[in-house]
Amino acid sequence: MASIEERLDKMEAKIKEPKFRDTTGKANEVNYWVFDYAPEHELIVRDRIEYLKNKNSRGTDGFELFVYDLYDLLIAHLQDKNFMEKCYQMEEKRGIVKVASAIQRSLKITDKDNMIVEYIAEHTSENSVVFLTGVGKCYPLLQSPEVFNKILYNMPQHFAKVPMVLFYPGTYTEQELIIFNEVHEDNYYRAFRLVR
Repeated sequence: MASIEERLDKMEAKIKEPKFRDTTGKANEVNYWVFDYAPEHELIVRDRIEYLKNKNSRGTDGFELFVYDLYDLLIAHLQDKNFMEKCYQMEEKRGIVKVASAIQRSLKITDKDNMIVEYIAEHTSENSVVFLTGVGKCYPLLQSPEVFNKILYNMPQHFAKVPMVLFYPGTYTEQELIIFNEVHEDNYYRAFRLVR
């Protein structure tokens, strides 16, 4: 089995291939990808993403790399709305499931004017590759199937060719999502593993 460094090298090579950005996915399907990794490699993955972002800023890759930490977006939204203290109180009184539901309503996660979708769409050029990180930090407030079904699928149509890569601390089999290699999330099969 390849080491995390070898898999990250393959990921870097793959996103630089012009055909990776010139398609809407296999058989004209969505251009959504998952880079899954062992949770204990989180810091290695974060470091490589930061390295790639800095390297890409030189403008020699032929595309722009956008990195969005979903946890940072979620927290920024809650802070902007002065909801942090309310979330703490709600969790204490009603539990984390109620907090997650309230946060998703606040983000309009099921609506076309979904706050995360709008943020990504406003800040991303069309000739780009998008990395979505922080899903492990968000769990259980925002889970991976919701990222795919309620965020990525609501992206404006002109982003159909933009490859979106979800960095997933766990296992993705192209059917099952197992966050932290412990908790089975809803099955999902429309994204492709970026590196095996």
